[in-house]
Amino acid sequence: MTDTAPVRVERDGDVAVVVLDNPPLNLFDAPMFDALEAAVVELVGLTDPADPGRARAVLVEARGRVVSGGVDVTVFRDIAEGPEPVERGAALWRRLLRVTRMVEDLPVPTVFAAHGLTLTAAFELALACDVLLAAERASFGLVEIVVGLTPSMGGPQRLAERAGPARAKELIFTGERYPAAVLERWDVVNRVLPDDGFAGAARAYAHRVAAGPTVAHAATKRLVDVAVRQGARAADDLVPEVSGALFGTDDLRGAVRSFLADGPGKATYSGR
Repeated sequence: MTDTAPVRVERDGDVAVVVLDNPPLNLFDAPMFDALEAAVVELVGLTDPADPGRARAVLVEARGRVVSGGVDVTVFRDIAEGPEPVERGAALWRRLLRVTRMVEDLPVPTVFAAHGLTLTAAFELALACDVLLAAERASFGLVEIVVGLTPSMGGPQRLAERAGPARAKELIFTGERYPAAVLERWDVVNRVLPDDGFAGAARAYAHRVAAGPTVAHAATKRLVDVAVRQGARAADDLVPEVSGALFGTDDLRGAVRSFLADGPGKATYSGR
């Protein structure tokens, strides 16, 4: 992927950084969606558990004044006014939902850093990540009602997982922009950080989770996802499989030895 691609992956040590860079507003047009899909495919390879040099966390950030002004509406016009609009619309959503699920299924922690306005597709991408960090000035919206759509890249259902069904419907029905502080209260945003130094703080957060036990993080992600979507008892049934396997990892053996010899907080992890 080239350095000028509207979505590209850069490496910062153990962190794979996905950069949204389609000035001036980082609008999601056809080339942007193509580049996003290519970047996510690249992430699958970069986080492969079989690779000892794999990335141990993913950070999504954006260049420019805003994270994204949303989708270029000409994408919808070309589908609606072209041949077989229903079939082509369904194909678009199938494709984008596949990308959303690939992000969710990455076996490492994923962090989205929102420094400013974050609308539609970018917000839905953020909801597919494990942790959503926001600057104080950031705001968010699923504003598809202005073109007669509902968000269809996974936003409504993932917003409902975080904030509950009533809040999800309210946010989408109104099409309003919501400040970071409000969405933190609704449990959509994990943390609101100061505007000054936000980019560096988000990078530091990603590096902190990347320094943790990668295989255990993958187990955590799987247990939480199953609990949310199938219930706590279904997650209980998975514990012997996913947590039992951790006793065979270098991470656990090294951390236990370090804990007993040096005290807590001294371990380093290889992710195996």
